[in-house]
Amino acid sequence: MSSAPLRVGIIGCGTISGIYLKNGPRFADYDIVACADLNMASAEARAAEYGITAMSVADLLAAPDIDLIINLTIPAAHAEVAFKAIEAGKHVYNEKPLTISLEDGRKLVAAAAAKGVRVGGAPDTFLGGGIQTCRKLIDDGWIGTPVAASAFMLCPGHESWHPSPEFYYQVGGGPMFDMGPYYLTALITLLGPVASVSGSTRMTYPTRTITSKPKYGQKVDVEVPTHVVGVLDFASGPIATLVTSFDVYYHHMPNIEIYGSHGSMQVPDPNTFGGPIKVRRVGDAEWREVPLTHGYSDNSRGVGVADMAHAIRTKQAHRASGELTLHVLELMHAIHTASTERRHVPTINGCPRPAPLPLDLLPGSIG
Repeated sequence: MSSAPLRVGIIGCGTISGIYLKNGPRFADYDIVACADLNMASAEARAAEYGITAMSVADLLAAPDIDLIINLTIPAAHAEVAFKAIEAGKHVYNEKPLTISLEDGRKLVAAAAAKGVRVGGAPDTFLGGGIQTCRKLIDDGWIGTPVAASAFMLCPGHESWHPSPEFYYQVGGGPMFDMGPYYLTALITLLGPVASVSGSTRMTYPTRTITSKPKYGQKVDVEVPTHVVGVLDFASGPIATLVTSFDVYYHHMPNIEIYGSHGSMQVPDPNTFGGPIKVRRVGDAEWREVPLTHGYSDNSRGVGVADMAHAIRTKQAHRASGELTLHVLELMHAIHTASTERRHVPTINGCPRPAPLPLDLLPGSIG
């Protein structure tokens, strides 16, 4: 193992950067030492808050002592910033989605391989105690052979609370690209890669009215489907239904359920790291809550970066990999394509099922 932790810089100092900076010191395999933003005042404010160095984006990318970039820019800038980081010889970890364009995603993963650096990406919630416990239960046969799954992310949209919700309704937004990565990543962790998809989509309202401040009353033109239904055929056999929507006010649907030959499992919200988890096996009179077998059940955002840094230092494969995030990106595009073209869409960019985390990890460690 390399003796020194990786030196990390953050590009993009918006809201999400706060949890990465807060959690950074808990992980042993990397140190966040600098940050940058197109708005220098934002970078300076974060730097002062967390005791790191504020830099321009260009200077951070050029810094010879920065090993890895955490790319927290808006989705439309993910590809541009990541390509520049790779060209500078740095590893890069993108917030979700990997890129907006599937072509850019494929080029990004190929460019990193050619340069000898790594790509990783959010979400890393699948490394939390909740999904990792579900993974162990499935692998240990608690519900038998997985047969099917259902997953639902249903809400009325973000214009009632988000201060600037326009991008949720622009290309690269919508409920699937916003929240689909959490659900798809969890399902791939539990069931493996997907072989083909079909789907149906609709745009329910051509405009949305912002009711949050400071843009109360402004109209937003909707450019993307806002109710998206996918059917996923997994290479290992199970079939899953995934529904994501910005058109639903109230519902009683679960986050994720897995149905096996000997029982069923209720999987916790994949946008969180913890539980609860419930299992009902054949013959059980009721659902039973199962205690977590793994740690990182609090808000552990950044654990994916830690896993990537540890893997780089030990020359192993990392779990929140470019291949995984590219497979998720391909699935999201494929669901929309399947609806538009009214056909099953086979996948091209598969990925290995991410390895489970060990049971006996000490706080702040990955391996």
